[in-house]
Parts: sequence; C-alpha cells; structure tokens
Amino acid sequence: ANSTQCCVTMSPMSLTAITSSDEEDDSDSSTKPIRSEKKKNPVSLFQTGGDPPREKKSKKKAPSKGAESEEETPETLQKNSNKKGKGKKSKKKEERPPSPVIEVDNLEEFVLQPAPQGVTVKCRVTRDKRGMDRGLYPTYYLHLDNDKKVFLLAGRKRKKSKTSNYLISIDPTDLSRGGENFIGKLRSNLMGTRFTVFDNGANPDRANADWSNVRQELSAVVYETNVLGFKGPRKMTVIIPGMNADCERVPIRPRNDNDGLLMRWQNRNMDNVIELHNKAPVWNDETQSYVLNFHGRVTHASVKNFQIVHSSDPDYIVMQFGRVADDAFTMDYNYPLCAVQAFAIALSSFDGKLACE
Repeated sequence: ANSTQCCVTMSPMSLTAITSSDEEDDSDSSTKPIRSEKKKNPVSLFQTGGDPPREKKSKKKAPSKGAESEEETPETLQKNSNKKGKGKKSKKKEERPPSPVIEVDNLEEFVLQPAPQGVTVKCRVTRDKRGMDRGLYPTYYLHLDNDKKVFLLAGRKRKKSKTSNYLISIDPTDLSRGGENFIGKLRSNLMGTRFTVFDNGANPDRANADWSNVRQELSAVVYETNVLGFKGPRKMTVIIPGMNADCERVPIRPRNDNDGLLMRWQNRNMDNVIELHNKAPVWNDETQSYVLNFHGRVTHASVKNFQIVHSSDPDYIVMQFGRVADDAFTMDYNYPLCAVQAFAIALSSFDGKLACE
C-alpha cells in the first residue's frame, strides 16, 4: 500500500479505481443500491444537542410514502406541485439504480433540509464547458437521478474573485449574487485547500438585532496538502453542524473570522460540530490501483471519486461522488446532509488545488 503508482485499471466486483490523474476507463457496474449494514442507528452519530433552528425553511419534512423503497422509479416531480409522487414499478432502462421517490414541493426548502432518514438521495452532476467563457468558468447542474431529471441546483465560479468563490442557485439560468434564487455559496482560502459553505443569509456586517438574519455556515472542507509531491488518493475532512434532538441542523452563525466551522475544528472546539472524512481507498495489488466500492454508481476512474463517512461507522456512506462520463458525475447523499451541502462539497473537488495533487 506504500506504492506511489496509481493506474486506471479497473478491478472486478464494482470496485472503482481512485487515481492520481483524471484519465478514465470503463468499469463493471452493478444495479445494487447503496446499502449500509448498520448495527446502530446512524442518526445518533450526528446528534449534538444545540438550540433548534428558528427558520421555518430548515424544518424537516416527513418523507413521502414509498420514499423508503430504493427499487421504485419516481413519477413526475414538479417544482411547485402539491401532488404527491407515487412510486411505480417499472423496467429499469439505466444500469444505475434511480433515486427513490422524493417530493420536491418547495425547491428552496428541499435543498436545505436533511435527506430523509433511511433514504439515499441519488443525484447527477453535469458540467457545461461549452463556449469560451464556460471553458474557464463551467456551470455545474444538479438533478435528481431519475426519469424526469428534476432540477435542484446550479453552481458557477465567480469571475472577479481573489479566491475560488462558487455561487449556488435554485434557478439554472440565474446565477447572480443579488438574485432571489441565490441559495448559497462556496468560498476557498487563498491556497485552495480549505472551503466554507454558506447559505443565503446576510453578512455579519449587516446583522439585525437578534442576529437571526445572518448567514449560516453549512459545511467546511479541508484537503490535506501534499507537500512531498507523492501521487496518491486525496485526503478530505468535512466539517458540518451537528443535529439537535428534533433532527434539525444546529445553526452555526459566526460573528467574525475567529469563529466558524474551520476555526472550531482547528481549535478542537467540537461543540455542535461533526467531523467526517473521505473513506480511505484500498490498494489493490492485482490491478495496481486504489479502489473503493461504489456499488455501480461510479463507472470511471478519477482522482475526484470519493466517499464521505463518520469514523464511528465507516459503513454508513454520508455522501459519495464519482465520474460516470467526461462531464457527468453521480452524487448521492444521506442524512444528515442536504442537497446544498453535498453539491458544494462536490464543487470543491473540481477546484484546482496545486498543493493537493
């Protein structure tokens, strides 16, 4: 496992290689959904207490009937439909399993609320690099991975920003900071090794009296710097707010630069904070590559492929992301993540981190 060579050879049984380059190759794929053989309820891993959030938009909705079944294919899901989605058994056309039935009655509410417990929300990320401008600043789109390809989020890097700064919107055509569809942003440090995810709240400089309008930090991502230059899998740490007894996200609203998820993590002040890591891939001597089991959801080798887990239960996949085509990726997330958190974590993996490669 000490070898520094990473090749793109695929191993059998749906194991997908993690490589130090972005070359691709095809892999065997399986139609099995992600299943975590949990000995304990994973909800307890993320509960930290804290005050319940005041915002209505962070309240958790009960999953729809049929949402627990990962074998069903969704019917039409409209952005503002009040009709309940019903699962229908159908012949699978795709080799990858579709997302379970998910209701998207209110898009803004849905993308900020945690995934329903016991349900893997399966999504697809596409990268649009068409045109001179998008060649440098691609637009990324997030859809539910189902027959209707329900749109969830769009993201794009801001042009005149000193650090990497991605805007996230609930409208595929409106990616402006001042627009009403702005839902969050991803911001990096100067090195491009640490990222913070914010919702669409106000800057602390514009706080109201009770601080309730100030932006929340939804997540932070730390990429371990690779100063020796050895090729190998990336190492990621993901920091998220904990969940209260009602399974709602504990609000983290830093008042200055000395607070926030990254500073709390750095100072080991982990009250109401959860630390996650990418699951370490295993070196396979037979294929001479690092591999992870993505259960058929990832079919191309890439350094961007990853799975996020809690150290106390590495079998419970909080999130996974990986390549299925040149500009297409699958992104699946589970409780306690919401779509904005997962999408922003995925966007961070696209950023060029010279110190990490």
